[in-house]
Amino acid sequence: MVLRASFRIAALSLALLMASSLMPVAATSSDTAKESRWAEQVTDGLLDGEAAWLIDDSGHEFLSILTQADANPERAVILVHGIGVHPNWPDVIYPLRAGLLEHGITTLSLQMPILANEADEREYDLLFPEVPGRFETANDYLDDYGYKKITVVGHSMGASMATYYLSSGDANAVDSLVIIGMDEGTTFSSNLESLAKLKVSILDLYGSNDLAPVLDSAEHRAVAGDRQSGHQYLQVRVDGANHFFQGHEEDLVKQVIDWLEAQGN
Repeated sequence: MVLRASFRIAALSLALLMASSLMPVAATSSDTAKESRWAEQVTDGLLDGEAAWLIDDSGHEFLSILTQADANPERAVILVHGIGVHPNWPDVIYPLRAGLLEHGITTLSLQMPILANEADEREYDLLFPEVPGRFETANDYLDDYGYKKITVVGHSMGASMATYYLSSGDANAVDSLVIIGMDEGTTFSSNLESLAKLKVSILDLYGSNDLAPVLDSAEHRAVAGDRQSGHQYLQVRVDGANHFFQGHEEDLVKQVIDWLEAQGN
């Protein structure tokens, strides 16, 4: 009897182990502690828009900010921040959230995978496989609200992540892309290769006082962007603007609004 009972317990334990191995597990290489700290800071100080907690395909829950406008029930913009920061960052991201809202455009600003402060751009290669899951979740979320025309606007590392996502998967929900201050990328996330693969219209926006890698790669980006067939590629340099468009926020918003209108906003 003892042997039979032990056998039954062992068999039950094995069955539970096998079942647990089939259950989805929240797996991410992102610095989740840092994500949590950013989320607490952002939600505590959020003045416009509302926090929306999304779950990606790995089961990881991440913060986004939905800022809804009433003027255009079909068009929405997904905003993607730069390296290591958050979806309400005061440079580029918040000015676009506020500025697009004033023009009747809904935005969903995403917390993207991040690393510790001391991590450099090449270390972020580790996180790129997690990027499509966050975008797909965002697309589904906006679709539930009835938004069918989606533009992705990414800054710096966020531009690299957006370009990677749109070049590596089936992103039918997205019809245009704005990249702001994007360089050539790294060995893993080659932005030039990704640009050439895209099947959406692209606005490539940067400042005349941008970072050296952005300025040095401008011509290469233009060549890569022009390689995609059947879709518009437009490169615009904003005189006087730096990498974060500090002091040129109105120029930044205007360029994005003009682009959206050209896409049939």
